[in-house]
Amino acid sequence: MLQSRLDLPVEARAVIEEEEALLERVRAALERARERAARPAAPRELRSVAALRELRDEAAAASVDDLPAVLLEMSVRQRLIAQETGEALPDPLCPYLAHLRVDEGKGAKDYLLGHATFLDPSADVRILDWRVAPVAQIFYRYREGDEYEEAFPGRVAEGVVKARRIVVVERGALTRIVGDGLVLTQGGDGRWTVADRAALALQPGGAGTAARPGSLGVGAGAQERARAAEVTALLDADQYAAVCAPPEQPLLVLGSAGSGKTTVALHRLARIAALDPARYPLAAMSVVVPEEGLARLSRRLLAPLGAGEAQVKTLDAWSSATAREVFGQPIALCADPPALVSSLKRHPALYRALRDRFAKLARASTTLPRLRRRLADVFTDRGFLEGVVAASGGDVPRSAVEETVRHTLLQIAEPLDRQLASITVASMKQALDGRAIAEGTPDELAGTLDVDDLPILLFLRASRVGLDGAGWSHLVLDEAEDVSLFELFVLGKLLGETRSVTLAGDEAQQTSSSFAGWDGARSALGVGDAATCRLAVSYRCPRPVTELARRLLGKLAPEAPARAARDGAPIGFFRFPSEAQAHLFLAGALRDLADREPRASVAVIARDEAAARQFHALVAELPEARLVLEGEFSFEPGIDVTDVDSAKGLEFDYVVVPDATAAAYPMTDEARRRLHVAATRTSHQLWLISGAAWSPLLGDVGAS
Repeated sequence: MLQSRLDLPVEARAVIEEEEALLERVRAALERARERAARPAAPRELRSVAALRELRDEAAAASVDDLPAVLLEMSVRQRLIAQETGEALPDPLCPYLAHLRVDEGKGAKDYLLGHATFLDPSADVRILDWRVAPVAQIFYRYREGDEYEEAFPGRVAEGVVKARRIVVVERGALTRIVGDGLVLTQGGDGRWTVADRAALALQPGGAGTAARPGSLGVGAGAQERARAAEVTALLDADQYAAVCAPPEQPLLVLGSAGSGKTTVALHRLARIAALDPARYPLAAMSVVVPEEGLARLSRRLLAPLGAGEAQVKTLDAWSSATAREVFGQPIALCADPPALVSSLKRHPALYRALRDRFAKLARASTTLPRLRRRLADVFTDRGFLEGVVAASGGDVPRSAVEETVRHTLLQIAEPLDRQLASITVASMKQALDGRAIAEGTPDELAGTLDVDDLPILLFLRASRVGLDGAGWSHLVLDEAEDVSLFELFVLGKLLGETRSVTLAGDEAQQTSSSFAGWDGARSALGVGDAATCRLAVSYRCPRPVTELARRLLGKLAPEAPARAARDGAPIGFFRFPSEAQAHLFLAGALRDLADREPRASVAVIARDEAAARQFHALVAELPEARLVLEGEFSFEPGIDVTDVDSAKGLEFDYVVVPDATAAAYPMTDEARRRLHVAATRTSHQLWLISGAAWSPLLGDVGAS
């Protein structure tokens, strides 16, 4: 092994030897600490006195530079003594995650970032908890050679970063060193290999590859109009044929991610309006999509096509507005219903069960109060709900029954303000913090409906007495695989006499439990005779991504694979032993990319909102980094940290999946589709990163 190192550059050998020596010093210090901890414990009072005396002596002997670290250790030990717990030592098999060396004018000093704080000044060992240690700010904000100035508790630190490395220690052995200038990896045979740091950088040249709009709207400039004209001119034969389908012909546009479904649907709307504005007025045209991000994108894409007057709404906004108009009264909504409850309420099995149960619903029973009572009876009927779960074919778990009953009982309870109506002193009906007593408690649900209840209520009413109001001249339903049968039925009742509609979707990208197949969707919408156009070419994703996307889908993949229009950058697979190291690595890579390509659009797509918030905290100080939830995209260059649901239907130059782990994406059909959606948002390069075991959906493609 020593002979093999002679083949490495001198700098690389020096780094390996330096990190190995540091690791050995740390392990020796930890072993001594462990031996001390194993000695018979003294009474608490003696331990406290001895510990404080030891810390006082260390503080007296410490240099000015070491004093803050010693004082930090004093604080930690005092808390441990007060809690009567043993001191938590770092894991010797993986004692730290990263190595930072700084020089503040009095010689270099090494700090190690780990999961627990451990200081041994006599051995020159400083391991600090990366989550809370102020010195971690230097690691995140600076690079090797950078001068820094940071305000720490009690002082302002000024110096130079001499070394900044992610250090991977697995089962006690040093296996990888990722520095700002080079990458060193030890293989299974013990041989070290060296690569330039550029090998672990997002491949340049991606800025502007995504077809995102600029700042479009009223008064859009020539550049935006030219860009729209260019997209129109680039329509292929299949896309153009779909755009030119007769207006009165209902059309279903199917295609893989990046095949141009949204482009076709919106161009068709614009063409229909231009050809016969009297019969198909723009003001009576509507675009309905599942998520706010896609709604914002659709508005921006319609403007340069001259179709900005068309209404664009999310499903939730459409159902809320329609319910208020149909029932003629405001409706209090639950802001965040349980996911299991929403899954049951959107499933086709419930649609079929309610259609049968209320087949003979009296016209007099279609007022909102009566429909609410009937729906509450249904959602508290365990036998009925168990039948729905059984008919779902495993899509809805049995636990959804009790969750739905519990949630409904809270909603039909008498609101607390009515129960307290006899109390006339307003201050007596407020909590100590000034909020209403029910706010933030289960009582807050009383008197509310879920947004998923609204299409069901409208379905029950429409199936008996119809819906009043003028019909739309044309309807576009994008990402239609996520539209429930209840929503489709009601939308169908709002279609004009021409039945002019464009559905666009891809069954492989469904992220909810609502999909009933395209035949079921067309039937519920009332357009069973809709023609089908299948787009076979993926223009967004380069070949490496389209090939991976098909492998991710596995048994769910369509028989005919999508054809990639071009080759492209290879997919990056990066696995680290811990989430902290994975995030440290990615945070640095994103900073480098932002410096190199400030005009690029980058999406970090986490599995859910909580994971997105967690990662954004690491890059929040980057001016380019934005936490984007609920679809609130600006479509400006920068780094959007978001989640799968928010990013669906959108496109970015670069995409990073920061949690491609077995926990986030297990071997389930739902996980297959969600990871597929995240991966296919990129037009240039995709990175998959794991801080634990790879997702089994990746098979051997991510075995690195």
